Amino acid sequence: MFTGIIEATAKISRIENEKTNKHFFIESPFLNEVKIDQSIAHNGVCLTVVEILKDAYRVTAIDETLQKTSLSTWKVGDIVNLERCLTLAKPLDGHIVQGHVDTVAHCTEKLFLDGSWKFTFQYNKKHPHDITVEKGSVCVNGVSLTVVGSQEDYFSVCIIPYTYEHTNFQYIAVGDKVNLEFDIIGKYVARILGKI
Repeated sequence: MFTGIIEATAKISRIENEKTNKHFFIESPFLNEVKIDQSIAHNGVCLTVVEILKDAYRVTAIDETLQKTSLSTWKVGDIVNLERCLTLAKPLDGHIVQGHVDTVAHCTEKLFLDGSWKFTFQYNKKHPHDITVEKGSVCVNGVSLTVVGSQEDYFSVCIIPYTYEHTNFQYIAVGDKVNLEFDIIGKYVARILGKI
């Protein structure tokens, strides 16, 4: 369980292919605190640490994960958002995030608003619960954000300078893929209402 409040960004230092799996080596700034079997969200995707090296840790993405997220497009040198899982003593500053990506979206617009940035993302709606609501929460690349301009298959978010500078939003360009996780409460409500 996560909150969508990014702790750090990190560089992908190496990628290895093994059958249908990909191994990603992450140069984490909190490497000395990482443990084997620990869950860490990488751009919103919950991955398990399977190896710790001197300068990086390794996580493995199976084919299912690669097909349903943007991880298949990752390259050596890419910067990813990191968040360690929530502890009972940690404030829930964002919203409840599972680290289970629902779909990917494409950035269709990036606007500088003289002090903030507005990003618009479009996605293929696969399920009735793939929805956003105005002023509701959405998780984009692991970042908990407030929705503006919610439509059937696209929405916008506005990014303050701190978030822009401390996440990989500064590297997102029009056409780039991002991971989306819709609000879990909204998904349950939509599912229940669909059965009534």
